Amino acid sequence: MADRYGGHDALFTLKAFLAAMLAYYIALRIGLDRPYWAIITAYIVAQPLAGAVSSKAMFRLLGTVIGAGVAILLVPLLGNAPELLSLALALWLGLCTFVALLDRTPRAYTFLLAGYTAGIVAFPAVEAQATIFTAASLRAQEIGIGIASATLVHSLVFPRTVSARLQARIDAIMIDAERWSRDSLRVDHGDAVVTRDRRQLATDIHELHQLATHLPFESSALRLKAGVLRALETQLCLLLPLASAVEDRCRQLQRADALPPAVHALLDDVVAWLGAPDGEGGAAEALRARARACEPDCRLPFAWHAALQLSMLDRLAELVAVHAVCRELQAAMGADRIPLSPPAREAIRNARRRVLHRDYGLALRGALATSLTVLIGCLLWILSAWPAGAGAVVIASIICALFSNMDDPAPAAWKVWQGTCCAVLVAAPYAFAILPRVSDFPVLVAVLAPAFLLVGAMMVRRRLAAMAIGMILSLPGLMGLDGYYTGQFDSFANAAIAQMLGALLAVWALKMVRTVGAEQSALRLLRAGWRDLALRTDPRQQPDTVKWINTMLDRIGLLTPRLAELGSDTTAPLLDILRDTRVGMSLDDLHRFRVRAHARDDRLLDVVLGRVRQHFDRLGARGQGDPDPALVRAIDTALATIGRNGAVDDRRLALLALTSLRRNIAPDIPLSPRRDRENSAAA
Repeated sequence: MADRYGGHDALFTLKAFLAAMLAYYIALRIGLDRPYWAIITAYIVAQPLAGAVSSKAMFRLLGTVIGAGVAILLVPLLGNAPELLSLALALWLGLCTFVALLDRTPRAYTFLLAGYTAGIVAFPAVEAQATIFTAASLRAQEIGIGIASATLVHSLVFPRTVSARLQARIDAIMIDAERWSRDSLRVDHGDAVVTRDRRQLATDIHELHQLATHLPFESSALRLKAGVLRALETQLCLLLPLASAVEDRCRQLQRADALPPAVHALLDDVVAWLGAPDGEGGAAEALRARARACEPDCRLPFAWHAALQLSMLDRLAELVAVHAVCRELQAAMGADRIPLSPPAREAIRNARRRVLHRDYGLALRGALATSLTVLIGCLLWILSAWPAGAGAVVIASIICALFSNMDDPAPAAWKVWQGTCCAVLVAAPYAFAILPRVSDFPVLVAVLAPAFLLVGAMMVRRRLAAMAIGMILSLPGLMGLDGYYTGQFDSFANAAIAQMLGALLAVWALKMVRTVGAEQSALRLLRAGWRDLALRTDPRQQPDTVKWINTMLDRIGLLTPRLAELGSDTTAPLLDILRDTRVGMSLDDLHRFRVRAHARDDRLLDVVLGRVRQHFDRLGARGQGDPDPALVRAIDTALATIGRNGAVDDRRLALLALTSLRRNIAPDIPLSPRRDRENSAAA
């Protein structure tokens, strides 16, 4: 109820202000010369969830120490050569940005802080190189006090735990997952309904992973079990390719009127089981046994519709098993000593951290934008000999580092510039009319409350968050919240101009170097999958289906919210990535079959895998293209004859893999009547 009426947002705003004032008070009491950095840090670290604050805090503190150490190392060495110092700091910040963009975990904050803290310390100290160690120590203390204060307040004052948020999201995700699986098996639901459910589940899984990264830093006694959570996340990732495969085969069989009554009844019973929240594990095992009993006999001649039926029933049995394990893991998440079935225990034993997609090209562009910003800012600073130029370079580097993870960061950076301009307008009356009349700290807190509570309220609103960052980066310093009050207008004007020009420089650099459109982002993600699929055809490839699904689901999670935010249709890219996910699973099954295949089957697979590699190499180069008829013929030939001289289970595995490969690579190319007759007649 509190969340519905904005209670959580209001509480976060108050806690952020309290943490900032606590940090400012401590920094003042111990005599730091620029205590406003403690205020800035307290707001930058602030997060609604206590575990997220702790994860940010630890890595930010480590990054601050590293950045200060780099400044201490570089300034004495290169302080007399401003050009070399500028180049060294630009390269350092670019390197840190590059690594942070590849990391994509809370650990990335270490690299971000290590990058721009070096600039915060080094640039203002160029004119006083002898005091670099003192300056670095002071900045590290100010930032550290801000981090510690934010962590303390957000963790102790009505904390909102990551565990509670995760538990709520898991309950919602399970509802979404089971609804989509039901809709995928129903004839009366259209494509729009299934696509909506599929998109929602992909977004849910991505959000679950983002929250789970903060769980190890949770201090709550009710912290969820990390191992069980990883297992649940892995199982949820399996649902998307499995349910989409069942949906595809089911629709094909329905269109051809080739769905036996026993299979139709089984589908209805699975839908009913998925709709029963308390469905028993024994019921799941019975459904899986029925699915296996309905499978065509792999020892008999095999027509195309029989292959589709085999594929659908196999994926259906796996889908039921995964849902049953998910239900067990959900129940075990926050409870102790709940007996688990062998599949659930195995899922926990085999659970691993998710393998995330890494885009080296985009990371390089982000690093280039950040380095270029620092170099241009330093060049203007050196040429103009402007005393306040260091402030422009610092603010520009911070903005680039904070927003370089976005495909198109320029609009967000523009909002930061707008927030900077607002900060100038708000800070002016404070600096020259209000603060000179303040005589003690309680009164100071009271007069600062309206401005900083406004900033906190803006931070929790997505449309205003970037403006809030611009305000908090500029407001405390422009107000004159130093160790002692000066009230000099020339200093205020120089600092204000530097802040606005620095933010504007960041906008320009990000727009010139970093902007990537939604269509280009989608194509980059698809091409990454195609490159991986081409590599997976290598005979030396070790099949790792869970790792493959994790990586592809992460790409879906990256793509879906970005396209939705830009108003683009997410349906086609999402279906493309799911299709490629299933292709990778089929290739893994072919590699497993190949280990025990006869020489003739091995030669057939060489032809198929070679054609598959050519197909995805061509897709990666051109971005689109129909499958080569030679590839389709190779798969159809293998379907007709592969595994007929081996064990039944081996032939079944090969048929499942080739059927899935055929449906996903060439879904619109029907099997020729002659080839289907050959398949049916094969002994």
